[in-house]
Amino acid sequence: MWQKIQTVIEAIYPPRCLGCGDLVTSDFGLCGTCWRDTPFIGGTVCESCGVPLIGATDGHRIECDDCMAHPRPWTDGRSALLYSGRARRIILALKHGDRPELARPAGLWMARAAKPILCDRMLIAPVPLHWTRLARRRYNQSALLAQSVGRETGLPVCPDLLVRSVATPMLEGMTAAQRDELLTGAIGAHPRRRHRMTGQNVLLVDDVMTSGATFAACAQACLDAGANQVFVLALARVLRDT
Repeated sequence: MWQKIQTVIEAIYPPRCLGCGDLVTSDFGLCGTCWRDTPFIGGTVCESCGVPLIGATDGHRIECDDCMAHPRPWTDGRSALLYSGRARRIILALKHGDRPELARPAGLWMARAAKPILCDRMLIAPVPLHWTRLARRRYNQSALLAQSVGRETGLPVCPDLLVRSVATPMLEGMTAAQRDELLTGAIGAHPRRRHRMTGQNVLLVDDVMTSGATFAACAQACLDAGANQVFVLALARVLRDT
């Protein structure tokens, strides 16, 4: 009976490509063209933020220029995509285009990218939104991504582990120093959830990493609350022009 119902649903609403809307063979997939045009990260990467690097691994820790110039308060990090082209359009649709269903395939991509840094009993938490922005947007895209990563990895998720007590403006276009200044004291542990971090490894999830200022503020809040180690996972990493 269920298979018949599924067949009827698929006949009425056939699977569409997340990127262009063309017909595909399964739900939440990309067509061949969109898959080729989506900048997935692979190969040698920065161990702090996951941005792709030239060359092969040599058994020593490898970091990008940004992470060497600005030491991170977290231990390791990964990103699934470069924030450009089709990936940027997918993220903007998730974030501002009322497309929460995009978090499902994105969580799969992120879980694959995070595999080298995952460990047992790790607690997943999203980067928080201030309640005023959450009310306008109706959902926190980072929380949707965190839930999707949790489903893919089997790790527990605490959607309100952290709270953003200050309504900071949009950080786009600001320098790293300006971002750091705005975020100082803006994010902290939820008073009723901080006990969950004591001695635990925490995986922070966000949609985009630019300078790393938001992740840094969240990571420091976790460490101040007693977390053992903090790791970060972004759907996409902004690649600085060189």
